[in-house]
Amino acid sequence: MPTPVTKAIFPVAGLGTRFLPATKSVPKEIMTLVDRPLIQYAIDEARAAGIEEFIFVTARGKSALEDYFDHSPELERALEDKGKAELLDALRDTYMESGQIAYIRQHKALGLGDAVRCARRLIGDEPFAVILPDDVIAAEEPCLKQMVEAHAETGGSLVAAMEVPTEKTSAYGILDVESEEGAAVKVRGMVEKPKAEDAPSNLAVIGRYILSPAVMDHLDNTDKGAGGEIQLTDAIAREIELGAPVHGFRFKGQRYDCGSKAGFLQATVAFGLDRPDLRDELRAFLTEIISVQTAAE
Repeated sequence: MPTPVTKAIFPVAGLGTRFLPATKSVPKEIMTLVDRPLIQYAIDEARAAGIEEFIFVTARGKSALEDYFDHSPELERALEDKGKAELLDALRDTYMESGQIAYIRQHKALGLGDAVRCARRLIGDEPFAVILPDDVIAAEEPCLKQMVEAHAETGGSLVAAMEVPTEKTSAYGILDVESEEGAAVKVRGMVEKPKAEDAPSNLAVIGRYILSPAVMDHLDNTDKGAGGEIQLTDAIAREIELGAPVHGFRFKGQRYDCGSKAGFLQATVAFGLDRPDLRDELRAFLTEIISVQTAAE
């Protein structure tokens, strides 16, 4: 039986240039989706999957992330004095205990593979998860929890996968599928950001991974790939070449690309409509504004 997955890496060193000027002083991962920052959604998903150790790969200018997970005694006392129990509970959900969370600096922007490699000494010889906070997944059962349960059956490495339009394959790592095994698909190859005509399928890797510790060894020997960066996909592909099991996992849920402005707006609307306290007012507003725009056209 595979070793339980209890460690997760959160690569959060990116500059967030697509959201400038907002990200000039605020880390992208702290940007708020309804009333929680992106990073909180990722942490909550990891907790639900049984993750116990949280490793953040950061960079200069990301200190707000560390502050976010710290305790805030003054604010806590103020909420207690005002009897705001619901807000107090929400505040306490953001706390991370000492020793549960670690921060590592990625000094040069050399890609996702390099960011993951930065956490090598904290991973040791255990399987580990990687969560990209940009990918927010709305699901009845959290995506990573689905993957942990599947990994108990498949072992090896497991990557979250979803179908994308063929014309968009150049924006993703794409799986070359050998066989279907229910929600899991056995993979015989992976290609990073192929042109549409070169893509082996339209099954794309998105920001959830459960990886064998051997992937860290491959990252040490991986040259720069697509975009002049060290690609995590290339290191996983090396596992396949060596005959180790690698599977794609068709998760159940809706993924939102919150690394893009359009995706962030879509997620905001979807999560707002899912909230009983916001749903009616937001739906009425959307209906009105669409009616006005339609009439104007």
